[in-house]
Amino acid sequence: MKTLPELIAEAAANVRRIPVKDALVEIEGAQTPLLIDVREPAEAAQTPNPGAEVIPRGVLEMQMLNREIPADTPIYLHCATGGRATLAAEQLQRIGFTHVTAISCPIATIVNAQ
Repeated sequence: MKTLPELIAEAAANVRRIPVKDALVEIEGAQTPLLIDVREPAEAAQTPNPGAEVIPRGVLEMQMLNREIPADTPIYLHCATGGRATLAAEQLQRIGFTHVTAISCPIATIVNAQ
């Protein structure tokens, strides 16, 4: 059986990952970007990111498929450390989203950068 770090490393090879500074520049320049926090609601409540929509990783694919979001919408995902965001980015690519990015840094860095 694979370990979680192995799964994240495999996913990281297939998805775009950038630090929060770069993500914020891109988000500001994008026409209709989505910033999604894939942490659980209780985690998001403890360290909120006011600029992000909370959609837990466990329901992300279902939520995104139920909305009319164009496949080429810029989507930026974050979590507490970058691992779940990386796995979530891989899943969104699998279902057809073409501009998905995982923000690869701790939540404190993300919140403090805004």
